[in-house]
Amino acid sequence: MAQREEVGNKGNDKHGREQPQIILLKEGTDTSQGKAQLVSNINACTSVADVVRTTLGPRGMDKLIHDDKGNTTISNDGATIMKLLDIVHPAAKILVDIAKSQDSEVGDGTTTVVLLAGEFLKEAKPFIEDGVHPQNLIRSYRTASQLAINKIKDLAISIEGKSLEEKKTLLAKCAATTLSSKLIGGEKEFFASMVVDAVIAIGNDDRLNLIGIKKVPGGTMRDSFLVNGVAFKKTFSYAGFEQQPKKFFNPKILLLNIELELKSEKENAEIRLSDPLQYQYIVDAEWNIIYDKLDKCVQSGAKIVLSRLAIGDLATQYFADRDIFCAGRVAEEDLNRVAAATGGTVQTTVNNIVDEVLGTCEIFEEKQVGNERFNIFSGCPSGQTATIVLRGGADQFIEEAERSLHDAIMIVRRAMKNSTVVAGGGAIDMEISRYLRYYARDIAAKSQLFINSYAKALEVIPRQLCDNAGFDATDVLNKLRQKHASDGGAQYGVDINTGGIADSFANFVWEPSVVKINAINAATEAACLILSVDETVKNPKSESAQGEAAAGAMAGRGRGGGGFRGRGGRGMRRR
Repeated sequence: MAQREEVGNKGNDKHGREQPQIILLKEGTDTSQGKAQLVSNINACTSVADVVRTTLGPRGMDKLIHDDKGNTTISNDGATIMKLLDIVHPAAKILVDIAKSQDSEVGDGTTTVVLLAGEFLKEAKPFIEDGVHPQNLIRSYRTASQLAINKIKDLAISIEGKSLEEKKTLLAKCAATTLSSKLIGGEKEFFASMVVDAVIAIGNDDRLNLIGIKKVPGGTMRDSFLVNGVAFKKTFSYAGFEQQPKKFFNPKILLLNIELELKSEKENAEIRLSDPLQYQYIVDAEWNIIYDKLDKCVQSGAKIVLSRLAIGDLATQYFADRDIFCAGRVAEEDLNRVAAATGGTVQTTVNNIVDEVLGTCEIFEEKQVGNERFNIFSGCPSGQTATIVLRGGADQFIEEAERSLHDAIMIVRRAMKNSTVVAGGGAIDMEISRYLRYYARDIAAKSQLFINSYAKALEVIPRQLCDNAGFDATDVLNKLRQKHASDGGAQYGVDINTGGIADSFANFVWEPSVVKINAINAATEAACLILSVDETVKNPKSESAQGEAAAGAMAGRGRGGGGFRGRGGRGMRRR
């Protein structure tokens, strides 16, 4: 921050002395502060929440986002939309960050978290305009948030201690709830069971990249399938490839990170020969090196050779003659997944290959999927990986299906780790809202009003679910309030199919409690952060600084010129 002192419009102090005017910031600096600034930030965040508002729930609409490079994305995933919106308002960017954090932490609930943060701020706005100090609101919001989280933990139902089959059914219900609001919601049962099988296949491993998702345009969604192992597209191959066998039972698999092709000498290599016949020895040495490598691969007993680097035409034909399948230039991610699944180890040399470093699987085959050919390894002993092959019409559709499955995979993983679920469909939000209203009645201070406004903000979820489905939100919310006020109504939420209310838990509309806890936490923190900002200072792009840089560059050239002239002068003196 530039600080300077100058005498401008001089003022006099009480003794009649002149006082200089103090200017702290550069000219042109934009400063906004006070109530107006806070209200402006709240308005910006509310308008961002309005963008994703219509995407919530099973009847949510999709957004088509077209960028300057001509790429189009169709999505109703809150985090994806927030990333693609080029938001420049500094306060509204906080909502983008909480959507990203919700996506990376839990996977689902990204629209919910943005919507809640926007609604908390909207409810706070009248208080700010009436002159309430933001810190009073922040204190009450934090108290309400803690009460809400404790209530969720009380209401959560554990799915621990069930048999594997029961657990799979329960996890599939959670995945189906997530998928119901996505583009592939029509086939949610089909994909939910696929996702659960994939997550169970990788066991307790946290690495998401062990579940591969491969996209093949064409066919219908129902043509998608799960491979309990690894599948990847056929790599670039040379002439002898078609003569290789394409199916093996219990083969040994050799994984390499070396090139198996003739390497020409570097351009600047120099070899001096006294006899032209010696040239043949050098050529033969190159061939002997590659043949020695190939021979060692064959002697290892491997029937499948995969390498991250190129396998040339000579090697391809050599392996084909010996009934060995090979693939070069395999993507590193796919090679690592093959290693994890088959129990093999990636080698950087072909010397001393022992059986321990070779992988194996029950069946290897090359299969046609749409217009692509896939190498599929199934029945792997480690079973620490799975691959979902997605089919569908348009590229944008498959891209969105992949994002939807990512959310479902994250949810199932979270539900396995934190095995408690709550009722979805706005049921948990209504129950917390009711609980906070009752709690606020016992408070004599102003915070009663603030906690009440927090409780009201939570009702945005069921209200928006109704609006997006075309139902009368006021009517449905009144029914929900009445039901939740009576005994045994805590699990009731919006029934998307009939436009009334129904027991969400009985209808298997479930979500992991960690989704709601994380969403309320992140939304409250974001709202409190925005409420705590009372001044925005925007430093101008200093034109004078650019001018100085340009002047410095010119001076640099001038100095260079001077130096040149000086050297010339000295040269003349020497002559």
